[in-house]
Parts: sequence; C-alpha cells; structure tokens
Amino acid sequence: MTSRLTRVIAVSMALTATTFGVSGCGSAQAGTVRGGRLTLPVEGGTASVDTATLAVSARAGDGTRLVLSEGARGGLGQPGPVARTADGARWSYPGKGLTVTARSEQGRLAIRVRSDRDQSVSWPVTGTDRAASDVQVPRGEGLDIPVRDAFWNSGRGGLVGSTVDVGADLALPLWGYAMGGDASRGNGARHGVSYVTPTDIGTSLRFASEGGALRATAAHDFDAGDGTRDYEVSFALTDGNPVAPAADYRSYLAQRGQLGSLREKIARNPANGKLLGAFHAYVWGQARTAEGVSRLRKSGVDRMWLGYDAGPDPMDAAAVRAAEQAGYLVGPYDSFANGQDAKTADSPTSTWPGTVYPDFCVRKADGSPETGFGGRGCYLSSRAFEKAEPTEHYLADRTREMTANGADSYFLDVDATGEVFRDHGAGHEMTRAGDRANRLARMGRLAKDFVLGSESAQPWANGVLAFDHGSGTPVADGLWPLERDKATWGGYYPQNAPKNFFKPVTLPADLATAMYDPKYRVPLYETALHGSLVNAERWELSYDKLPAQKTTRALLAMLNNTPLNFVLDGPSIAENGKELAALQKYFAPLHKAAGTEEMTSFRWLTGDRSVQRTVFGDGTLTVTANFGGRAYDGLPGGCVDARLRGEKQPRRLCPAQVNS
Repeated sequence: MTSRLTRVIAVSMALTATTFGVSGCGSAQAGTVRGGRLTLPVEGGTASVDTATLAVSARAGDGTRLVLSEGARGGLGQPGPVARTADGARWSYPGKGLTVTARSEQGRLAIRVRSDRDQSVSWPVTGTDRAASDVQVPRGEGLDIPVRDAFWNSGRGGLVGSTVDVGADLALPLWGYAMGGDASRGNGARHGVSYVTPTDIGTSLRFASEGGALRATAAHDFDAGDGTRDYEVSFALTDGNPVAPAADYRSYLAQRGQLGSLREKIARNPANGKLLGAFHAYVWGQARTAEGVSRLRKSGVDRMWLGYDAGPDPMDAAAVRAAEQAGYLVGPYDSFANGQDAKTADSPTSTWPGTVYPDFCVRKADGSPETGFGGRGCYLSSRAFEKAEPTEHYLADRTREMTANGADSYFLDVDATGEVFRDHGAGHEMTRAGDRANRLARMGRLAKDFVLGSESAQPWANGVLAFDHGSGTPVADGLWPLERDKATWGGYYPQNAPKNFFKPVTLPADLATAMYDPKYRVPLYETALHGSLVNAERWELSYDKLPAQKTTRALLAMLNNTPLNFVLDGPSIAENGKELAALQKYFAPLHKAAGTEEMTSFRWLTGDRSVQRTVFGDGTLTVTANFGGRAYDGLPGGCVDARLRGEKQPRRLCPAQVNS
C-alpha cells in the first residue's frame, strides 16, 4: 500500500510508511460557526456539523467531500443558540432535553450528547455517501463487506435487518466505511471514516439494505438507571484501508492509556511468556494425564496452553508437573457468573457455599432473578461478590481450590464478554458499567498470579487479560441453532471425548461464507489489540471440528499471528499429534518474534482479495497468505509464506500437506 504516515499516537505506536490509518494532517486553526454549521479541523481535512440536525460532512485535504452522517432519525426539534468553546461549540435541543458539544480532539471530531431524560436517539446514520464502497464491521476478528455485495444485502449473511448491541455483540466498539477506489492496492484516490463509540453500553447498531447498499444506523438509549445519559461518537477521516477504523481505535486507546501491553504483562509475570508460540487445547481422557502430556511433547509440540473443565476428573498434580516440564501452561475452566441449587446443579462451577445461591442472584426490576445461561440457575452479581470478598473470600477460596494442582493459568468464562447486567438486588445494586468495573477488579487480582484468559475479550478488558478464546470468531446467527442441534453438532457425551467437541461438522454453505470466506475477513481485532493479548477462536470450534475450513483457518491464523485452538484426548494425540506439531513448529518462531508487536499493515494483493499480506512491528514479520486456487508470485494456492526480519528466504506452510 502506498499510504503516508498515519497519526502520531505515542512513542511505542509510531507507524511506518507502509501502514494503514488516519490520513493527512489537520490544521490547527480554530473552528468556525456560520449559518448553523460548525466547521472544525480534523486530521486529514475539516468536518462540519449541521447544528439543526446533527448531519456531519467532511472535506478531505484533496478537496473530496464526504458524507459522514445524515441527520438524526426522527428529528431533534428546534436547536438553541450555538455557543463557542475553546475547541468547538455547544448547543441544545430544548424540546428533546439534549445538550450537544462538538470539538476537535486529537485529530478527530468528538460529539457528545447528554440527555436530561430517558429516551433513545438514532444517530449517526452512516453509509449514505454515494461513494461508499465497503463497510467494516468488527464481528469477531472482523469483516470488510462491499456495500453492494448481493450475499450481504440479502438475509443470507444474517446482517441485514439485524440490530447488534455494540458493547456486547461487536468485538470492538466501532465500525467504518471506505469510499472510492482501492487504496490498499494504490488504485486511485480513496477515503474512509472511522466511527468509535466509547459509550458502548446502551448503544446499538442496525444494518439495513437501502437501494441495494448496506447502511448502518446507530442508536443510543439514554437511561438514568443504567447510567447511560451520556453518548459520545468519535469521527476520524482515514485513508480507506479496510482495517483503518481499528488502527484509529488503537491510537484512541493508546492516547488514553487504555492499551495493554503483553510485553509488560510478561515482565510482571514471566509465565505469560509461555503464550508466545503456543497453540491452545482443551484436554480430555488420557490427554489430561502425565502420560498424555508426555506423548504430546514427544510428538514435537514444545509450546501449548492446556485447559480442562471442572468435571470429576481434572488434571492432577502429576499431569501439571509434566506440562510444566514440557514448557506448557495449564489452566482450569471456571466461571464466577452462574449459581444453581447445590442439590441439582449440573456443574461444579455453579455450586457455591452457604446461600450465595440464591442470595447473590442478579435481580430484575420486578425482583425476579436473571436466569442463567441456557436456563440454568441464575447469573450471579459481581457487586455481591465484591462486597462479600473481603470477609468471606468466596472467589479466593474457589481459585485456591481450582489451582491446588499447581496450575499456572486460569480461564474465567464470560467475565470479559460484553454481556453485563444491571442489578436491582437489595444490598448489591449495580449498573452495567458497575458490573464491568467489578469484573475488571477481580480479573486484575487473578492476573497478578496467573496467566489469565476469558471468553471473547472486549477491549475494556485488554489491560488485565493475557489471552482470550472467542474474539477470533466472526459468529453469525446461524451458528447457535446449529450448536443446539445435538444430533448434528454432538452432545456432552461420552465423558472422555464429548461429541460436541470431537464430532466433525459441515457448516451450511451460507454460514460458512458468513464466517470464513477470506474475501470478507479482515483483522480488525488484531489491528486494534495485537501485542496487548493473545486472541484465539471459540473453545467449541476446535481446528478439527470444521474439516472443510481447516486450510482457511490455518492460513488466517498464520496471517494474523494468532494461535489455533484444539481439543485433545488420547486417540487424537496419537492420530493428529504430528499434524498439530507441524503446524505449531511453523507458528512458534513467528509468534515468539511478533506476538508482542502491533500489526502495522494489512492489504490485499489481488483484486479478488485471495492473496493477503500483513506486517508486524517495523518489519519484524511479514506474512503472505494465498487463499486462492492459483499461484501468486510463486506462492501456491492454499499456502502461506512468512519472513522474519533479516531472513532471505520465506518460511512456507501448505496446511493441506500436513493434514492427517
């Protein structure tokens, strides 16, 4: 790509001339207000806000005019007078009880809306610029979708007509649009816009097909009880690269001291360094024993994270010692989120001492408990635990029990996901933001002593987590019905090799396209958070679970410098151990070199997007993956080349050739 330097964000985040991001340089001049239009300098040009409607437009440095948002849906009423501020302006919509401030903030246009009453506002309304060519959506690792793509403009992609919770359903609180030609290949002028919503709680994003093109409209619910009476959207002009919105968000986090560093986590707890070069696996049956661990190591696997559930046969101290001697991490699966009656509980992690259940249940406004996942028990209040912990030590005692075998890692399910709760329970009331804060506090305590992971880590947890399982998977709605179909997907039996883990499954064609077609996949999550934590796919989607996607998933993992996730028992180590070892042997040196670096470049090398390239750090690692069926510049289809800095010849992997 021939883009110029992006935004200077921090000493540790200086980007190279081959990188994506925010384009151009903004003027330092003060904004102007004329005829109800506020114009402010932003990096790459100027932005204008219509104070009557909240419509937002921009003029790029090359003179191109861009529509960033139409006016708020449903109207806002007559605006009050506009008052200048030091870096922008303030005005109100008295009929709606809204006060708006708009300002230039570190090269972006920041618009904040405060409401004096509970209500909802639909804004910004995006994707309406005629030049809009692609929309970027952080569903899992990330998608870049041509706005007129027939598949995604139909119901087959599961996007049109859907409304997603920005704080719960998206991996990052952002979306973006690209306009014009293909800047990733140096093809003509190209622009883009990044939308970041720091106030993601209470914010949703609705997708619609209008005139055959995808549009996205945000909405925010202002609710005093939920603490969401404030709403903020940050707009940034970009060079239109498909991962530019995520690069903008990374700089946004860094500027505010909210970007974690895996390198610093390793310095604080050296055991975190074992993640570098490691694949991940949940183990069953003989794979949980010292003998099984020894067989895995003898197969050639020198780095692994091994997890096990809290069932009747966890890994014992001998197995943990064997794993430590092999250079592996070991961690139990646990959850602080579910409580059930001890007499009927279906999981040890749902059983708590005394009257934690039902006293700690999250309560709805009517006093009824918030039913737990899958209709099991109730969700437990993080506030109730935090209040009790100094004297009762429920969480500390649980952790001590779970790691008595010497485990040096911990997987805490759902704590870092976006599903948080408002609790009306007497004595442990909390807002959803409060729930996040409580979860961060307890994860922070765990991270001091363990290599901590959680499910589908939201960026607000990136400072405490070392790894996550789930944010690598762009889950489409059709996955959940498929997983509930036990005849197809498999159930939780037999105990030593549950079919829901081990039974191979063929994804329906539309679901496979929505989740794994490489022409739509882009590394938004890695662009934002690579080098902060290690990201993998969902635990139930092991590498062997989806045979038809194995090559694609292996190429994506190498391209994004992220580990593959496996499930192992005794027979699978014997049958697939050599394949796992070959893949891990290829991955390990690449991840050891670049796992603590940021992803500084992503681009497509062919018009059909079948050949893709990433760069990490200042050229520390360059990876080229060919997802197509024909060779490109000597790289066969279905293969990947990786070159570490200083190496003359790339390292090549063709996953189909090592598949068992």
